[in-house]
Amino acid sequence: MIGHGTSSAFPFTNCASGADLAGTLPAENLLFRNLFPSPPPSHLPDSVSPSFPSFLKAFASFKIPISPSIQPHQSYPSISPQRNFIMSAPSADRLAELKEKYTKAGQEQVFTFYDSLSASEQAALFEQLEKFNPEYINEITDRALNPPKVEDDGKKTGLEPLPESARASILDSAKEDIDRWYDLGLDLISQNKVAVVLMAGGQGTRLGSSAPKGCFDIGLPSHKSLFQIQAERIRKIEHLAAKKSGGAAAVVPWYVMTSGPTRGPTEAFFKENNYFGLKESNVFIFEQGVLPCISNDGKILLESKSKVAVAPDGNGGIYQALIVQSVIDDMRKRGIEHIHAYCVDNCLVKVADPVFIGFSASKKVDIATKVVRKRNATESVGLILLKNGRPDVVEYSEIDEATASAEDPKQPGVLKFRAANIVNHYYSFSFLETIPSWAHKLPHHIARKKIPSVDISSGETIKPSKPNGIKLEQFVFDVFPMLELNKFACLEVKREDEFSPLKNASGTGEDDPETSKHDIMNQGKRWVEAAGAVVEGESADVGVEVSPLFSYGGEGLEKISGRTIRAPAVLEIE
Repeated sequence: MIGHGTSSAFPFTNCASGADLAGTLPAENLLFRNLFPSPPPSHLPDSVSPSFPSFLKAFASFKIPISPSIQPHQSYPSISPQRNFIMSAPSADRLAELKEKYTKAGQEQVFTFYDSLSASEQAALFEQLEKFNPEYINEITDRALNPPKVEDDGKKTGLEPLPESARASILDSAKEDIDRWYDLGLDLISQNKVAVVLMAGGQGTRLGSSAPKGCFDIGLPSHKSLFQIQAERIRKIEHLAAKKSGGAAAVVPWYVMTSGPTRGPTEAFFKENNYFGLKESNVFIFEQGVLPCISNDGKILLESKSKVAVAPDGNGGIYQALIVQSVIDDMRKRGIEHIHAYCVDNCLVKVADPVFIGFSASKKVDIATKVVRKRNATESVGLILLKNGRPDVVEYSEIDEATASAEDPKQPGVLKFRAANIVNHYYSFSFLETIPSWAHKLPHHIARKKIPSVDISSGETIKPSKPNGIKLEQFVFDVFPMLELNKFACLEVKREDEFSPLKNASGTGEDDPETSKHDIMNQGKRWVEAAGAVVEGESADVGVEVSPLFSYGGEGLEKISGRTIRAPAVLEIE
């Protein structure tokens, strides 16, 4: 149990002078690290934070073991599917059959260099081409380039906010309702009925790193990566659920969806960090699908003479991947009934949030989504709303100025259309089991890109200076309009508590490492002040980092009541 131990004490430390602060706390319960320069701790690998200056690592570090009481005890047989890299040369009949399929689809150019390849290159190209259905590729390309026209009466009457029956807000819900959702969510977690799916296919290219974005260090004093922060939130919520039920340790399996470029590095990062205290058998790393890149004239492009140019199929590829990668099968074996899915780049995400799980489960919906309130009428965010009577996401560019600026008639000064999409969703397992019946109906969208490819005539690789083709992708919210309104719900949450995306390079000033760090540190400051502590010092505005292992959402901080904390500081546990 967190906070239980002997009476030995560890003093708070003044970050500027090293002087003791008012009050002491049990050493096994927490500590505030000295955040002023000293030799960098040996356990922080340089590779984790490639884009940060070295002085950010130069903080004193005190190693205190994590309490065994928050380690999950239950595990399952290893669930990560083995990847088969063994390739054999195709028979003449199989090769002829595949060539005929591509020729009928008008895509025979993919075999242009086949005869000049080595045996291993031929096998690799054959295996790659065999995974695609060229007729289907032609079909989805045509649909994406020529989407069906939607009738428009010119009155824009098809857009409305979700009805009150389908939404709720943390900002104005009764405390009794929020507590009820929280308790129900914790109960479901304690019964091992909740799983988490993380969409982590992106690289940190904009952040100056080729590593998976989840490996990124946003500059917190602890230097925890996004993956570690989220893993520790899972561990904490498992502990809280088990504590409430008084039963065996709870398990929230973590399904991490990667892409081709990020799968290997993600697996290595998890292994190097011992899965951040989670059982390896409860972490399932899988890979989303890819689709061929298409030229402007509709031809499948070759990256090299022996490889098709491909790109991940978008975050909407999650649905197909859940089936193909046997994630749904594993969830079924575990008895999972409720799934929380989110994106890796949100440092404030409440992983397996019991309030969200309880809210969604109590409404018996197939899908629910979290939103934050739109800052102003011009903020460039997609909106969750009703479109022609169905739940949907409408991009800001699709809404005219008058609609964007319209006010809620019941709340003067509040936007009528304000539910900003943050890609944070709930799914019932029973709904995800039906993926095979509707996944093929989801639309594909095009992104015009500069795609390096092999010139079929010369065999040379061309690096275009302007877009020469398209990448096809699906969006995770494309499924929303398929639902009846009574099977969809929306929960508005506080932006400052739950949404701080990492999109841009350091120094941008918006959605960058500094804003992510600032939002976590400010959240910690709010928590400790709400618990009765006083935050002081010249750097008080820098805030306090509260370890997820100490507090999931601001709970459990009673022991710091009446203390004075010199910021910046880190609140850790034993």
